[in-house]
Amino acid sequence: MTNLNVSYLGLDLKNPIIAGSSGLTNSIENLKAIEEAGAGAVVLKSIFEEEIYLEFVHEFRKLGPMDNNLEFLDYYDYQIKKDNLKHYLNLITEAKKVLTIPVIASINCTTAHEWAFFARKVEDAGADAIELNIFVLPTNLSQTSNDNESMYFDIVSRVSSKINIPISLKISPYFSNLGAVIRDLSFSEVRGLVLFNKFYSPDVDIHEQKIISSDVLSQNTDYKLSLRWIGMMANRVNSDLSASTGIHNWETIIKMLLVGATTVQLVSVLYKNGFSAISGIIQNISHWMEENGYQSIGDFRGKLSLDNTTNLAEFERVQFMRNFGEHK
Repeated sequence: MTNLNVSYLGLDLKNPIIAGSSGLTNSIENLKAIEEAGAGAVVLKSIFEEEIYLEFVHEFRKLGPMDNNLEFLDYYDYQIKKDNLKHYLNLITEAKKVLTIPVIASINCTTAHEWAFFARKVEDAGADAIELNIFVLPTNLSQTSNDNESMYFDIVSRVSSKINIPISLKISPYFSNLGAVIRDLSFSEVRGLVLFNKFYSPDVDIHEQKIISSDVLSQNTDYKLSLRWIGMMANRVNSDLSASTGIHNWETIIKMLLVGATTVQLVSVLYKNGFSAISGIIQNISHWMEENGYQSIGDFRGKLSLDNTTNLAEFERVQFMRNFGEHK
């Protein structure tokens, strides 16, 4: 009988399948269904820095001498956001009462400002870990790449000083020196790195001549960037690596584990196929392991990472031969 147990962020998971942060993980009903389908852990829908900061301003500064400049603190807007924070903390508490799998909170943030006090509230509510979903869009042309990268370390440092539960960091691939950033972050206070985030992307409606949203859900071929970088970094980092974006089937999960991922996060496939997709994926992973003589995930995890494969060029080569010479 196969053993799918893994350790992620120091937490014991019955398998490497994590339901990633989304609107699907924002209710007790869905969380129970996700656990029943067999997921090893769940990441709650993100709460946003702006919502947290608004409460900080209201509660801690008491609107002081800045009253005349705080039109954005309209009472109704504030009340909505305050209620969102209460709902989020209640969701954590209730989830821990009814679930046996780890519950990971998620905070979407871009700065290391005063919002970090909320991390302690998340821990007090019972969360097993916190996933920080960070992306600093480098649109400020006066800032260097080092300035932008330092924000990630500042956020981790600020949050880690306030909590004792493990932190994971969900990042994008948009760094000038991605490999070094992944390595350095892994030696910071984080216990895990999620590679990579899928962001909102604009598109253009040429008929209406306006900016519109492109597809929100990932496609089943979007996993390859994550696969490349997990494969290259798996044996060079000091934290767990979780694969995200474009993971729609059990075959892709096996690929991610083979190149060194500790866990994988599913979102779009759950929107498309429902929570039952999880149980089917787990069954197929177990069957594949039995066919290949593997008793545990550890028997094959990282087998095809950069340090363990002789075909290094397949990871590092990014250009086609001239005129697509390899394409037959």
